[in-house]
Formats: sequence, structure tokens, C-alpha cells
Amino acid sequence: MLAGCIVLLALCSVLSGCRLPNELPVTPDQNYFPLETGRYIIYEVQENLYVLHTEPVQRSYQLKEVTGVAYTDVTGQTAFPLRRYRRATADQPWQADSLWSARLVTNEAIRTENSQDVVSLLIPISNGLRWNGNRHNSYDVEMYEARNVDQPFRVLTKLFNETATVVAQDDSTLVSQEKRLAVYAREVGLIYKERTSLQFCTALQTCVGKNQIDYGTRQIYRIKTYGKE
Repeated sequence: MLAGCIVLLALCSVLSGCRLPNELPVTPDQNYFPLETGRYIIYEVQENLYVLHTEPVQRSYQLKEVTGVAYTDVTGQTAFPLRRYRRATADQPWQADSLWSARLVTNEAIRTENSQDVVSLLIPISNGLRWNGNRHNSYDVEMYEARNVDQPFRVLTKLFNETATVVAQDDSTLVSQEKRLAVYAREVGLIYKERTSLQFCTALQTCVGKNQIDYGTRQIYRIKTYGKE
């Protein structure tokens, strides 16, 4: 009996027909969105809040996202919980922040953020590929576009050789700036994210076109470290 089990395990390994329940088979582009129990990423997060006629409020903290044990969601699909923790500085203990989830369904990489499904990536991914990131929620249509696929991208001191940038919005005028983008690295996942919404001064002729911020917000995630627990 023991010998038979060993032979069966060997065949599973060779044929890749047997997998742990907490791992998903992946195609080359799906590894931009790896889902495996125990994976974690720690981000350095910087937030700026701008209010008219006052100094900007600056806040920084660390956010840790850990992939939990796979489960079957209400639609019958395999999903992974994303347990999120937060701390102000590296010498403080982690505090529970929120619980999101992620799943790979056919050609879509989906994250459930604040109870809303978002199509983060469309697979296979290529430059110029466009899709509606809100196709699984009740929000208005929002077209995402893939850029700089398989190109290097540096975050802090780390260089990631193969990345893909997903742009949801990148509009800048004399009166405002709206920018939302995310960068994914192969075998890692999300490494950089920026959300910017700013209104510039237009009340005086002397400030028009000077990018003088009246009010708005800017939030940037930068990967600090990653691994498996």
C-alpha cells in the first residue's frame, strides 16, 4: 500500500495533475496575480490630504496583506481571503484592518475590495488591452488599459524586471488632476499603486497653470517586502 501511494504521488508530480487545495494552476500571465495561501506583501503607504488655505496633512503607515486559505464563495468559485493589517511604524505590532478577497475566473483576475468586485487584470495581458474594471459591480463603466507589459519597474530600492501597468485614469488639466494606476510584477503581484485626485487654484490669474493645489488627496502604495509565511 505504501509503495502504491509513493508511485501515485510521483505520477502526480510529473503530470501536474495533483495540487494542494490552497494553490491554483497558473498560466504565464496569471503569475502577475499569484494566489497562494501564506503569501504576504508589506507596503509603505503615504497619504496626503490637501485643504484650501491650510498646510497639507501627511500620513504614512505600513500595510500588510496576507493570502489566507482558499474557500468556495457564494458563486461556487474558488477564492482566497486577503487579510489586511496595519501599523504606524515598523516597531509596532500589526493591527487587523480589513478583509478583502481575490480569485481567478477564466481570463479575469478579480479582487473584492470593500464588498465590490473589481477586475484588476485581464489575461492574457498585452499593451493596449482594455476592459471594464467595474463589469462585476454596480458602478459606472470604467475602462482600464494595460501599458508597459513585461517592462522593468523600480519601487524604492527594488527593481522588478517584468511588470505590467494598469491605468484606470490619467487625466491632467490646468484645473485638476485625476490619476489611478497599479503596477503588477510577475510572481509577486501588486507592487505599486497610486490614487490622486487634485483640484488646482483657478481663483487668481497668477495661480492658473501653476499646479497650485487647492484641495484633494493623494495615496501611494509602495512594496517594501514580500514572501511566504
